[in-house]
Amino acid sequence: MYKNKNGDSNNIAGKNVRRIRLSKTPKMSQNDLAIQLQNYGHDIHKNAIQELESGKRFVTDIELKALSEVLNTSVDELLYEESEYSMKNKKDSLLIAQKD
Repeated sequence: MYKNKNGDSNNIAGKNVRRIRLSKTPKMSQNDLAIQLQNYGHDIHKNAIQELESGKRFVTDIELKALSEVLNTSVDELLYEESEYSMKNKKDSLLIAQKD
């Protein structure tokens, strides 16, 4: 049996899917995204998008590819996960900039 080692989340892409979906103009609803994925031949409904974005659902490589095409972004962008190290460097950079 598979044991998830990513905390409470079953995927990395979910939060990025949500961020990118909401950054569209006009904003894309979860239902709109599901319909577009269905047009690509994927049997995904609105509830599956909700579970994906909340990290409750695993995402297949095929779905990642379709999501990247529908959202007009790269798979790398969907899989981007900011590490604690890079977040610390950003905070340090901001502190240095504020001192100048």
